[in-house]
Amino acid sequence: MTASADFTAPAAEQMLLRGVLRGALRLLFRGLVRPPMPIAGQRLVLRLLTASTLTPRGVTRSAAALAGRPCEWHRPPAGSGNVLLYLHGGAFMIGGPETHRGICASLAKRAGIDVCALDYRLAPEHPYPAARDDVVAAYRALLDAGYRAEQIAIGGDSAGGNLSLVGSLRIRELGLPTPAALVCFSPATDFTGEQMHQPPAGDPLIHPCWIEQAAELYCPADLPRDDPGLSPVFADLSQLPPTLIQVGEDELLLNDSLRLAERAQAAGASVRLERYPGLWHVFQAHVGMLRAADYAIARVAAFLRERGL
Repeated sequence: MTASADFTAPAAEQMLLRGVLRGALRLLFRGLVRPPMPIAGQRLVLRLLTASTLTPRGVTRSAAALAGRPCEWHRPPAGSGNVLLYLHGGAFMIGGPETHRGICASLAKRAGIDVCALDYRLAPEHPYPAARDDVVAAYRALLDAGYRAEQIAIGGDSAGGNLSLVGSLRIRELGLPTPAALVCFSPATDFTGEQMHQPPAGDPLIHPCWIEQAAELYCPADLPRDDPGLSPVFADLSQLPPTLIQVGEDELLLNDSLRLAERAQAAGASVRLERYPGLWHVFQAHVGMLRAADYAIARVAAFLRERGL
């Protein structure tokens, strides 16, 4: 894989904290959030693990609805009038705005942008394309509310990174004006699972069985796993909005990011790839605690400012 990486990593630091976080994630997330734990149990575990997430001061949070779906707005003290539509991760099965308040509030504070965290429909109750359709409907609702496309970015982590990509591709197919930018943290881009990375240090967050469960419950049985609506790495990426991808190197989904960036760059799209050695899936969730996560969020803020957001 030859995708160029625009990346300047901070020196490896906080090694004791990294070790503690790795151990906790391996025990409490990777060890529990997977079969045979029922989906309801997985959802509860994630809510409990994120219940005490710290959020930065000065950011206000309010509940609302967007295109018929619940959402949470995070607004900084002096916003730019622009918005980031944020799509949470959780393998398309778990998670919600309440589990991602730390990362959303930090993005709002550091980028000076309003962040709308969408509570899109989840599998297995609502398999593909329900979540993607919710993203498109929410984007339409923002346009209808008076936001211009150049004022809107779409972003997300893991499953939410996938939805950012396939949602943007669907927006283009429908002839809607495309968003100003995409931000993807460790996006899932290939449901075939044929090029899964095996990090020497191991992935402390994701168990392979959880990936298999997500694919079985989210993907329709009659749709090939390499369908571009499911797996954007196989899509026409030539008209992708300017995109920032951040990925840790100690994660099973590393190659999903590398291959997506490589194919998008080959198609002529503007894609910035950042690789973070020694870190795991969606390490940005530790913003405010892990300095590497603070650094990554700061780079997101700079990227959005470059796009006029």
